Amino acid sequence: MKVLVTGATGFTGRRVVRELLDAGHRVTCFVRGTSDRSVVPASDCRFETGDLADEASLARAIAGHDALVNVASIGFGHGPGIVRALAAAGVRRALFFSTTAIFTRLPASSRRVRVEAEDAIRDGGLRWTILRPTMIYGAPGDRNVERLLGALSRWPALPVPAGKGRRIQPVLVDDLAKATVRALAAEATVGRAYSLSGRAPVTFGEFVRAAARALGRRVLFVPVPPVAAKAAAGFLERCLPRPRIRAEQVERLLEDKDFDWAAAGRDFGYDPVGVEEGLALAVRRRREGT
Repeated sequence: MKVLVTGATGFTGRRVVRELLDAGHRVTCFVRGTSDRSVVPASDCRFETGDLADEASLARAIAGHDALVNVASIGFGHGPGIVRALAAAGVRRALFFSTTAIFTRLPASSRRVRVEAEDAIRDGGLRWTILRPTMIYGAPGDRNVERLLGALSRWPALPVPAGKGRRIQPVLVDDLAKATVRALAAEATVGRAYSLSGRAPVTFGEFVRAAARALGRRVLFVPVPPVAAKAAAGFLERCLPRPRIRAEQVERLLEDKDFDWAAAGRDFGYDPVGVEEGLALAVRRRREGT
């Protein structure tokens, strides 16, 4: 199958490209002129230059392909334009990445944009599949767990929200990339959306302690009342141009974020690893710089 991949040079996209190539697909990477092409196996891929904000450039790039794998975020308002570009090019098979964050109860502006994008995808006459991963981790550059591992490596003590533990279910990037290839090939996924998470939910405290064990570190965890944690994060937002954590992120930690992946297991064999195995791999890659 000839597949065009958007977001191909990103943290997840580069791994999706490798999985598609390993499965025998012919891959074209849709990239900006400033994208770092060295992070994908350039000798095995074609490249098309353009921008998701430019529907015409995407329509030209996708023409002649069998499918689109849109790893790039649909949270910036490009969703409807991508659907129109596919229609203009006559390509109907498309797999889109969304996120389980659309289920948040917080008034996040990106939620509305993503929901509207998903609606446009469903109504666009495509043979569509939507994958909604939870927090993605597993290698340097993930922007989530990598920060946690860095803090645990440097500090002898770490503040964590106190009170009733809310559950999280992060997904290993390797599992997500493999799931993408399998979902693209499975007819049962057409017209369906799937939550993709790790094997089982854990509390945030359990996850942090598992990360410390993976690092071989003994860290003192200091409980902080959620109200105080949110206030501190808000203060940092007002004082720093690029704060490490924002008040909304603290609020998200207080939401349950566990998701059932049984439908993905049934329809295309999704079988994710647990946090202990995933964190061990993330730590090993961090030390190896891979």
